[in-house]
Amino acid sequence: MSLVGKKAPIFKAPAVINGEEIVEDFSLEQYIGKKEVIFFFYPKDFTFVCPTEILAFQEKLAEFESKGVAVVGVSTDTEETHLAWLMTAKDKGGIEGVTYPLVADPARTIATNFDVLAGDWSYNDAGALEFDGIPVAYRGTFLIDKEGVVRHETINDLPLGRNIDEMIRLVDALHHVDKYGEVCPANWEEGKDAMQATKEGVSDYLASH
Repeated sequence: MSLVGKKAPIFKAPAVINGEEIVEDFSLEQYIGKKEVIFFFYPKDFTFVCPTEILAFQEKLAEFESKGVAVVGVSTDTEETHLAWLMTAKDKGGIEGVTYPLVADPARTIATNFDVLAGDWSYNDAGALEFDGIPVAYRGTFLIDKEGVVRHETINDLPLGRNIDEMIRLVDALHHVDKYGEVCPANWEEGKDAMQATKEGVSDYLASH
């Protein structure tokens, strides 16, 4: 079930912040009324596509922050594994230099509540509990507004990396809609024309493009 238009699931979990400090009760609630959040899931620490995404978010972090948006990552690894990866140099396969929070979800409850877990538990014919699939998160990305409501979500399969610039475009679109009350047409980017959500608005937009 899509979470778009609904409150993002609430959680408290360990996380590594500032690339070096473990906190035990990290929550997205700290951003309510203050910032939007890009909350993204990735499959696993010490892997291959994941560091490219995590470092790409870091490269764009100043731009997100300038727009009043926090970036938070999460995987099903432990906080100790996050910290070890953050302490590993990039040329050794690490993500040293990442400063935004990385949340630990080893119990898979956050991934389950956001419906991005790449499998599920079930009982076999012998009555034993088994996991069907892969017990990691898909590449889920959620744009959460200042009220804690999910305004956008995408979920990529494990091999498919994200486009970070698209996340920035969506933030810009959300800000435009909230500020001007206009809607953003296909391929809209900041600085381009938007349109009124009326038949006349659509007609005027199409006629001028």
